[in-house]
Amino acid sequence: AYGPDFETHCIPWLKTNHPRIFEKLHGNKKVMTAIDDAIDAACEDADAGPIEPWNTHQRLTAFYTKYMPEKLDGIDAILIKYEGKEDKLFKALAKKYGDEPEDPYYTAISDSDDEDGDVNTKMKGLDVTGGGDGKSSKKNKRRGASAKKVNKVDTRVIVQKISRNRKKAVTHVVGLDTVPGIKLKEASKMFSKRFAGSSSVKDKDIIIQGDHLEDVAEMIISKFGVSQGSVYLDLDGEFVPFGE
Repeated sequence: AYGPDFETHCIPWLKTNHPRIFEKLHGNKKVMTAIDDAIDAACEDADAGPIEPWNTHQRLTAFYTKYMPEKLDGIDAILIKYEGKEDKLFKALAKKYGDEPEDPYYTAISDSDDEDGDVNTKMKGLDVTGGGDGKSSKKNKRRGASAKKVNKVDTRVIVQKISRNRKKAVTHVVGLDTVPGIKLKEASKMFSKRFAGSSSVKDKDIIIQGDHLEDVAEMIISKFGVSQGSVYLDLDGEFVPFGE
């Protein structure tokens, strides 16, 4: 592998001990260009992170490694027993032992989300009166202490799907922290149980494994008591009030 000692040690050694090979390689610009391209590609692949999410076997292995390492040898038998019922298996395991370990594939999706812009900045322009037309009401124009009190209870929740390499996706929930009385970690656990997959909290956002855009929006309304007018779907960068 290419390392920091390549030019200071490897090249001089090659020139001294194998001059013909050295001349053939370093005298041919096309060969050296190909080598450099291969090194760059390898570095890019290493930085890109996992290109595929865990399969069922890997998910179960990660779960058992965290909670029941003594049962790792029985994973193949368990998967055969629950073939076609994997979702029920993971729901039961999460209910009994705790949340699933995070899949690094979905963590990488979350980290790359910053490239699409700050959703929280876009949320500032949303109407929070339930009208969904994006216009500010007279109440929003109040100044002073009373206006500050209103802002504290403004609720705007964005649900968005984020894909990576056009493959499996994650569902992001932004703004659930604006709902009075909501604890994000508890909400994350509820999403994990509801959709039988990993769910985590990062920077006040909840990241749910899989594409559950509308189902998550419905759950936010039914389980957390958020009004429909305060829940928006991010559809190709446009915030659309849920239900419209």
